[in-house]
Amino acid sequence: MNRRLPARPLQAVAQRAAATVHHAWQGLRVVLVAGACAGLTACASGLPPLPERPPSTHLTATADSPLAKAYQPPQGNQGLNGVALLGDPVQALASRVLLARAAQRALDVQVYIWRPDVSGRIMLHELWRAAQRGVRVRLLLDDNGSAGMDTWLQALAAQPHVEVRLFNPFGQRAFKALGYLTDFDRLNRRMHNKSFTADSLATIVGGRNVGDVYFGVDASLLFSDLDLLALGPVAQTTAAQFDGYWNSALAYPLAALVAPAEPDALARQQQQLANLGLDAEASRLHASLEQTPWLTSPLTAYPQMQWAPAQLMADSPDKVEGLSPSAVTGQRMFPPLSAWLGTSQHTLDLVSPYFVPGEVGVQCLVELARKGVKVRIITNSLAATDVMAVHAGYARHRRALLAAGIQVFELKPDADAPERRSALPWRFRLGSASAASLHGKTFVVDGRHVFVGSFNLDPRSAQLNTEMGLTVDSDTMARELVEGINRDLQATTYRLALSADGALEWRETSPEGEQVHTSEPKASLWRRLGVQVLSWLPIEGLL
Repeated sequence: MNRRLPARPLQAVAQRAAATVHHAWQGLRVVLVAGACAGLTACASGLPPLPERPPSTHLTATADSPLAKAYQPPQGNQGLNGVALLGDPVQALASRVLLARAAQRALDVQVYIWRPDVSGRIMLHELWRAAQRGVRVRLLLDDNGSAGMDTWLQALAAQPHVEVRLFNPFGQRAFKALGYLTDFDRLNRRMHNKSFTADSLATIVGGRNVGDVYFGVDASLLFSDLDLLALGPVAQTTAAQFDGYWNSALAYPLAALVAPAEPDALARQQQQLANLGLDAEASRLHASLEQTPWLTSPLTAYPQMQWAPAQLMADSPDKVEGLSPSAVTGQRMFPPLSAWLGTSQHTLDLVSPYFVPGEVGVQCLVELARKGVKVRIITNSLAATDVMAVHAGYARHRRALLAAGIQVFELKPDADAPERRSALPWRFRLGSASAASLHGKTFVVDGRHVFVGSFNLDPRSAQLNTEMGLTVDSDTMARELVEGINRDLQATTYRLALSADGALEWRETSPEGEQVHTSEPKASLWRRLGVQVLSWLPIEGLL
């Protein structure tokens, strides 16, 4: 029996999503901005002319380079990829440092958000160090996620062998949000991709941006996230897709957008890039990283490295360049991803922090459940989410999913609390956080096939932002993920259920027994009221 999730209806959901605001624009601001844009006549983007840029392509290191030597698949299995999950946030940071140090020819880094905090400054320092060795560094940031970075980026770009570009930039630098009022259709589409590729031989792809909340350094919040380290052919494919973005008409050189920095300020930033000893916080974290097992062991001895087929799924940049679905002629990842999910025969585990399936998406999942597929969804609770509007779009579908027998779990806001920390997977960290929010995007089909990437199960990922991710065919990796989910689900999530009269319940398991909540647990009254108001508005297609 054909158990594929129908791709055509799922695409219809995405195509119905009209112009939308970015997730950082919450609640009523979505409606206010959209309304303001609707009242404006066509306006110029305010972008300067794109300067001439020579074509640039990825570079591959020689066969005697460290990363080439690290690619040692078992005999008879040439063509497979070495893959390792990066669940621990410190391991994820250390792995990026490791690749930066191992690179001999090139580092190609593509990120949605880069924050100038402690871990962000450490990574800038490592890119600077690589450039000092003669490694060519290409850094591509989405301009929506580069707040506070201009002078730091100028300091890095001033070094030989470094070039920095901003993707889909704002013409107004001081007050970027004003750009939405004059150029909403373009600026509402963002490059959400995350990849860190060294010598076209090794890459890290996943959900993490660069910042303390992603690497377990921020004491107030930890984004629970997941990346995948890959060696082999899929790294070459990832490097090639980076070229498409780097050479895109929306990838502007930094100098074309940002006015020259004050000489004194630029000199200070350059000194800090070159010498972390001038930055007490970064210096302490850097010293701690040096003691981690991920920097003291060679890449060839990397823990939990597996050898398996892997494939890149990615949008092409013209998903942003073309302002309507019909204008997109390049690669789109949603059709193959939806078809891949539709191959489920027995189980389907969906981990997505922003989960907005829409009515048609719910119907597809319900149909899978009716065919005997055990569907399990893990997303953020209202108290844990950082985007209330998205929760409003998701919340209205919970009853229909539960009534069909689909399991729904929501992350607790204190999932990283000290008493639970030992139960969570991959918990070795340099710091601890008082609150947690789910940020990882991973899907497991039939306990055999794994997806890790930037793609959320919502209209924005399907239709507006560019996304990317890796699929891996590995029973071992899938089992590792599923066992980790099973082991920690009770301690870290609420299990949703329907009462006898059809009301929603949040069931929480603790050492004292099961507690049943009848309203959004640990969410403030303001949050609950806000979501209620948002649920009355026709904004689901805007999420």
